[in-house]
Amino acid sequence: MKKYNEKTEVLERIADSITSWIGSIQSLIVHTLLFVTSFLLPMLHIVDFDKMLLILTTILSLEAIYLAIFIQMSVNKSHEKIEDIQEDIEEISEDIEDIQEDIEEISEDIEEISEDIEEINEDIEDIQEDIEEINEEEEDEHRNERAKNVILKSNVSSNKNEIKALKDIIFRLQSEIDQLKKED
Repeated sequence: MKKYNEKTEVLERIADSITSWIGSIQSLIVHTLLFVTSFLLPMLHIVDFDKMLLILTTILSLEAIYLAIFIQMSVNKSHEKIEDIQEDIEEISEDIEDIQEDIEEISEDIEEISEDIEEINEDIEDIQEDIEEINEEEEDEHRNERAKNVILKSNVSSNKNEIKALKDIIFRLQSEIDQLKKED
């Protein structure tokens, strides 16, 4: 089977070369010279006119048959390549659709995360207000209570920093999504 494929490839390369040459200026010149020479031979009484026509007609018929075969081989090969390209285009189209769906899902996820962050921010603001109220009411109370409040505030500040970092990440993701949408 391997030898058959190798022989087929060699024949296809030969057919491609012949087809390319037939469509060239050199081929036009060679054929023109052969035809002129063929018609000059009877005029110079080297060959009988009927014999020249018979030989020329036979040669041209054989050439036409082989050219038709070579051209059909090239057409078949081109058709196969076009079918392969069409399949690739269909696969790329499917991939693009999948990517667009993924982008939409990511956008929805980002919106949900943004809403969650807003809710967390509101909760943090409420906690801070409560802490401030407690601090104002309990200024005269024990120092241990104040220490607990300080710890709560530091936790809130830490949470704010984490939320700010999440907002930055969301903004970056949103920018990347917008860029991907522009590229599509």
